[in-house]
Amino acid sequence: MKSLLSVDDAATAEEREVSGETLRIRGGRPLTGRVEVKGAKNLATKAMVAALLGETSSTLRDVPDISDVQVVRSLLEVHGVVVTDGDEPGSMVFDPSGAVSAHFEEIDAHAGASRIPILFCGPLLHLLGEALIPDLGGCRIGDRPINFHMDALRAFGAIVDKSYEGIRITAPDGLTGAKIELPYPSVGATEQVLLTAVKARGVTELRNAAIEPEIMDLIAVLQKMGAIISYEPNRVILIEGVDTLRGYDHRCIFDRNEAASWACAALATDGDIFVGGARQQEMLTFLNVFRKAGGWFDVREDGIQFRRDGALKPVVVETDVHPGFMTDWQQPLIVALTQAEGRSIVHETVYENRLGFTEALVQMGADIVVHPDGIASTDRRVPRRALEQAAVINGPTPLHGADVEVPDLRGGYSYVIAALAAEGESIVRNVGIIRRGYEKFFTKLAALGADFDVIG
Repeated sequence: MKSLLSVDDAATAEEREVSGETLRIRGGRPLTGRVEVKGAKNLATKAMVAALLGETSSTLRDVPDISDVQVVRSLLEVHGVVVTDGDEPGSMVFDPSGAVSAHFEEIDAHAGASRIPILFCGPLLHLLGEALIPDLGGCRIGDRPINFHMDALRAFGAIVDKSYEGIRITAPDGLTGAKIELPYPSVGATEQVLLTAVKARGVTELRNAAIEPEIMDLIAVLQKMGAIISYEPNRVILIEGVDTLRGYDHRCIFDRNEAASWACAALATDGDIFVGGARQQEMLTFLNVFRKAGGWFDVREDGIQFRRDGALKPVVVETDVHPGFMTDWQQPLIVALTQAEGRSIVHETVYENRLGFTEALVQMGADIVVHPDGIASTDRRVPRRALEQAAVINGPTPLHGADVEVPDLRGGYSYVIAALAAEGESIVRNVGIIRRGYEKFFTKLAALGADFDVIG
């Protein structure tokens, strides 16, 4: 195996900008050891955008060294924000005093496959009076329509114009608070409303809001800046607009998605992994399912230890918005469920195409059948959605090596874990995309005893 420290160090410079990279993995070995999780991708990138709203510099701590963070940093710099390293490792300082407009071409060049530019809209409208959004990318896991965002911005009084280059949004008369009810508790749309409403004139009432821990942490960031935000029962958030905001100093909430991924890796490979920085409160729903599936965990002050507790057991899971079982958790869990003794069902209700990754698991020997229209059941707790799917997993089935290509972030992680759980050698292509959400991924795999080479 190559020196993984040098591999990851090199990757942080140039490989994070591409999705290429191929791993040769020799499986059949349990993953054991300790990994550390830092700030959540889904908070850090949004808090970085929030720095545009302040009249003074902001400091963000425990920022993960992942490609999505680098994309947002580049976008901030394109808009004239000065970004420097902070006073401790993993911290960044943002000075928005020189913020300026950017061209479609500049934004598009730095955004790459990221969908983050859409969240620049509110702050840029307040700061500069306009925002430009190029064609949006992101993981190929569903439609992820932006109409929720555009409808919310129109409700604030913004004018949305579409062209061949993308979308130009202006607010010649400024933005005014509004009553907004989301058709679905979308995380991105909730973030959009929060980042826009904090400096809009008057009061904004947001109904059917997302209430994920990362949303609550973003609210904490904005409150530190001087925003007035209150949360009421039944997914209602009230925001009283203010004239000015200052910078913040904030430490990111931990990445519960990465923590759950490593927990599932312990299940799938019959390993023993301590996830430093993981906390129980934000993972309650996951921990319940983990235990039902035959997992054992020990919550400690500095993290959580995960391993199997005998034979794995089948479970029925329905993904949902928080406080339900996250869609980002089901993909690595399905890998582990291929080794459970019986029939498991995973109902995916959040993204319509997120079970396509199971085709590669079938190629590796798994017995998985995807029902493209979902499965109705009297035991269902999450309301059925028109776009839902379901996966039926029968196990245990031995996994064997295969040649597979990563389709998206969480699916890619799952392919790597499946290859590590399988007997024989696997080739996993396009693993660079995993750097979007997993810091020092190769280094962590090596520390856990994974046997692999980077071959391209």
